Amino acid sequence: MKDFVRISTKENTSTHKVWLYSEKEELTVVLDRIGSDVQVNVIFDSKKSVFPLVSSSDIQFLVKVKKDERQPQQFENYRIAGDAFQDEANKMGISSATVAEFQHGQNEYLAFAEGCALGNYNFEKYKAKKKNAISLQFITLSANEDAVHELNTTIEFTCMARDLVNEPYFKLTALKYSELMENLGEELGIDVTVLHKMQLESLKMGGILGVNKGSQDPPTFTIMEYKPKNAVNEQPIVLVGKGIVFDTGGLSLKPTAGSMDMMKCDMAGSAAVLGAICSVAKEKLPIHVITLIPATDNRPGENAITPGDVLHMYKGKTVEVLNTDAEGRLVMADALEYAKKYNPSLVIDAATLTGAAAIAIGKYGIVAMGNADHAVFDQMKASGEETYERLAQFPFWDEYNELLESDIADIKNIGGREGGAITAGKFLEFFTDYPYIHLDIAGPAYVAKKDKYRSKNGTGYGVRMLYNFLKKQAQ
Repeated sequence: MKDFVRISTKENTSTHKVWLYSEKEELTVVLDRIGSDVQVNVIFDSKKSVFPLVSSSDIQFLVKVKKDERQPQQFENYRIAGDAFQDEANKMGISSATVAEFQHGQNEYLAFAEGCALGNYNFEKYKAKKKNAISLQFITLSANEDAVHELNTTIEFTCMARDLVNEPYFKLTALKYSELMENLGEELGIDVTVLHKMQLESLKMGGILGVNKGSQDPPTFTIMEYKPKNAVNEQPIVLVGKGIVFDTGGLSLKPTAGSMDMMKCDMAGSAAVLGAICSVAKEKLPIHVITLIPATDNRPGENAITPGDVLHMYKGKTVEVLNTDAEGRLVMADALEYAKKYNPSLVIDAATLTGAAAIAIGKYGIVAMGNADHAVFDQMKASGEETYERLAQFPFWDEYNELLESDIADIKNIGGREGGAITAGKFLEFFTDYPYIHLDIAGPAYVAKKDKYRSKNGTGYGVRMLYNFLKKQAQ
């Protein structure tokens, strides 16, 4: 992971120590613990949380962690403190540091290191002159080796998901994306099959092919299967990710200023499920997982589908397309129908699907809905709290289906302004016959400015939560 913090339990040569304290009144105790050679000449600004201290041997750091009685918020505060530390360390050109043991548990130290590593990310590969120089490379802490290995894994694939979302379209067409997934599969022991345009035509996947009709580049449908011999589940869990590698809106061209600028991010759902299955495989979890990633761009080319067209989807259902900018649900519908062949115990999809979801809860969480059991939703919500990639569950009442009734087809692809995030989920449910959860990550997947340890632009949102959920299913 070049340019990212690597977390280690092994001693390094650094004498830079980081001391965490969660209460201001602990300060004198902390300073006594550090030692008498520290020159305490720091002005403790209440607005700051990181304070460099000069000792006879090197620079040490005090890092203040905001206290909260709610456990998920407390761990999040440690992540935020880790992000604040990496920012200060990079400004000072420090390459490594050791977190000193002091009145904190392993999970707190891991959360601190996680925030440090994720906050340390940047995407400047196309810049001749780097603006945000990263010097910090290693954080050493006292923790269980397996826990540290797992943390490095989820950080690695969260950052991979960020990279994928941040890549310009011509660097990540559907075809290039599928090739990348094949390489990952070979590296991690995941079986990968890529269906190309001719195969999609033979399968009559009208959703994917319909969206692709305006493009100069062919679509792909990538199937990744991780099935260890010791898998605890007889029926697989299937993850489906929206892979619209660029979205112009098609002939329903995006109208507002700036609305197309960030649309390379419209494959963030696929990046999330890809990061999750890669993390599962690298950690060798005993669970059978399949990901399905339909990928194409959506452009207003000469043969593009038009509002009013009817698409014949995989397995014969028909869709009246009233808005070509509601394209993600069309490609995902084919994938959700395809998932039936695996007899899954649960299907989870992730997608930057609707502006309505982003408007409803902003960048602060995932809009979730579906027909899976309450117990499954509770487990996923718990994973969301632990990783602070939280879920807000929306209603999924049958009455919303009325808004999708079409005069000329089985279903139409939009339901109007009312309940827009929910009708999008209900559209997708039309293509399922298994326990199903829909995750709309439109709000947090891509942000205009850095949000603590969540990087500007692609955030990799969903990787950590999905991995946490799958790990619990494996147990």
